[in-house]
Amino acid sequence: MTAAPDRLALEGIVKQFGTFRANDDVNLRIAKGSIHAILGENGAGKSTLMNVIYGLYEQDAGRIISNGQEVRITDPREAMALGIGMVHQHFKQVNTMSVVENVVLGLPGKQILDLDDDRRRVRELAAELGSEIDPDQPMWTLPIGTQQRVEILKMLYRDADLLILDEPTSVLTPTEIRAFFDLLEKLRESGRTILLITHKLDEVMDLADRVTVMRLGRVEAELEIAETNPRELARVMVGRDVVFDVEHTAPKVGDPVLEIEGISAVDNRGIGALDGLSLTVRGGEILGLVGIDGNGQGELAETIAGLRDISKGRISICGQDARGFDPAQRKSALGMGYVPEDRQKVGLDLDSDIAFNMVLRSFRAPPFSRAGWINFRKIRSHAEDLAGRYDVRMQNVSQRVRDLSGGNQQKIILAREIEDDPRLLVVAQPTKGLDVGAIEFVQRTLLAQRDRGTGVLYISSELEELLLVADRLAVIFKGRIVGEMPASEATSEKLGLLMTGKELTT
Repeated sequence: MTAAPDRLALEGIVKQFGTFRANDDVNLRIAKGSIHAILGENGAGKSTLMNVIYGLYEQDAGRIISNGQEVRITDPREAMALGIGMVHQHFKQVNTMSVVENVVLGLPGKQILDLDDDRRRVRELAAELGSEIDPDQPMWTLPIGTQQRVEILKMLYRDADLLILDEPTSVLTPTEIRAFFDLLEKLRESGRTILLITHKLDEVMDLADRVTVMRLGRVEAELEIAETNPRELARVMVGRDVVFDVEHTAPKVGDPVLEIEGISAVDNRGIGALDGLSLTVRGGEILGLVGIDGNGQGELAETIAGLRDISKGRISICGQDARGFDPAQRKSALGMGYVPEDRQKVGLDLDSDIAFNMVLRSFRAPPFSRAGWINFRKIRSHAEDLAGRYDVRMQNVSQRVRDLSGGNQQKIILAREIEDDPRLLVVAQPTKGLDVGAIEFVQRTLLAQRDRGTGVLYISSELEELLLVADRLAVIFKGRIVGEMPASEATSEKLGLLMTGKELTT
């Protein structure tokens, strides 16, 4: 059997930032009509390599060969002209514009818009993907999974036959993920080539034909999916054996550290998101919050953190009414830590360095500041200590946070929030975008914090993760808690019924 010809080949690719080599002599071959996964730890160089292919970065050395011809790609327009499209982890959309306007935005020759033909073509492409998408619907009204399909439509509209998908399932619900897998199968069957950047081993095993594992900027291994398994991939990826099951001892539950009584709140559109929600978290336990995205999880976390007002009800943190305490005071006076879902917009100052972000919520207090004077030496040594203990991969603590991988950004937030030993810790999607080694680290860290007496509210769309780590589970549906149970008594079937608003039968 003749091997499929290469759609894309990379030879000796080097990309350097100062003295740091993000890509170090990378060689890669992608067969036409295949799904090829790029797997690696956070900071392994995956996204940098994809940005080189797409023209966002220009390589410092090496060759790119597209359909047998050596090419030089210096910007995304050149990549698109070669049939290479990229769907970023954070979508590039104008939410106030319609689907069709987003699809044609930036196309050459579109100074004067006549959208009738564009609407027809969008409908045809959507039908090819097995979707019905209204070309005139505003982007902000679409579910995340549909927004992602629009991003793929944009690439197909531009005749891309090689699609780079960067962590494509990190923003999707379990239902949307299943539909997305079907979509990728359709794209492969149509002869298109998929370059899938991910950290999720199950996705690689389910979808890919071949996988390249990167580590510390280099290719560590290239394997046929039929000849490998998740444990081998994890070992190659992080350089050690990864324990997939964390040791979960029985909790020593204490007094309530969070008491929520009948709160209501609206979302950013003014629509009710929380509707008389009540919930209690006790010290020394992890309470997992389960629900389909969009049922009030994000708004609940923000109200507890003091970032969103409630129209009625009461929130008590460590025995004190939290009304009148701003987010900083909820940390300093009430003993609350908060890991937000959107680490880039809410959790970090991306253009500041690692050292400052490590003390972002406490730099005005001793020992980092005294009598109005900031002790930069103390801040730097503190950051170096935390970065070492939390395994932040970096050049040094003066590096901009914007230049770190998503996983390393998340580790900075976790280190900052946990280091103060909070009595209540609210974590929203703490492992989103993390590799298996980092997920193992986060889970062990949260369990250790629980064992020190902290009450943890763990909000995640990863059901299996919650079943593994949580002591109790609460299910949220349309802004209300519709069921609670010990994690030991929970099953996917029970939780699935509650997540869709159905009552359990005894």
